[in-house]
Amino acid sequence: MKTRYDLRANTGGFQVGEKVWLYNLKRTKGKSPKLQKSWEGPYIVVTLLNDVVYRIQKNP
Repeated sequence: MKTRYDLRANTGGFQVGEKVWLYNLKRTKGKSPKLQKSWEGPYIVVTLLNDVVYRIQKNP
């Protein structure tokens, strides 16, 4: 079972200088969540802090 999972697993992350989108969890009260933007960006990856944490630049 592990070998089948490993065949499809995506281990690739982001590289420094790559453009990424940021998921926005906060919703504005009084507006329909369906009509609000879920993603913000594109932003640029500045540094890699570890395998899953990245520092991004919001204002290019």
